[in-house]
Amino acid sequence: MCDCIFCKIIKNEIPSLKIYENSNVLVILDVAKDVNGHMLAIPKKHIKNILDCDEETLHQLISTVKLVSEHCVNECGYDGINLLNANEESAGQSVPHFHIHIIPRKNNDDIDAWPRFNGATLSNEIAYERLHIK
Repeated sequence: MCDCIFCKIIKNEIPSLKIYENSNVLVILDVAKDVNGHMLAIPKKHIKNILDCDEETLHQLISTVKLVSEHCVNECGYDGINLLNANEESAGQSVPHFHIHIIPRKNNDDIDAWPRFNGATLSNEIAYERLHIK
């Protein structure tokens, strides 16, 4: 039996407030109640994170995120959207099932959804050499 909380939600073993659902993706209201309208877009296929995700599932997830985001702005009176995602524990991933946070935003809502960084320790030249795809 899978202990993944998102898999249990997808199987209706745990109740959720479903915002949108299709055959491949589920979007639910986040239970944290930290921001009005905070949602999670979850592929129905169990995938740990983007590093393990196949192209088709990623396409389906991102298409759904776009659909829901457009709905928030065009139909629900929001001014913008934050999308947040963490991959692996080192990045803050707390649930090992790929998901994208969709956070509807209003102008002047005083939400600071951007992480605070301590500053780079490498020069851009060294970072470039490490990251450049050849």
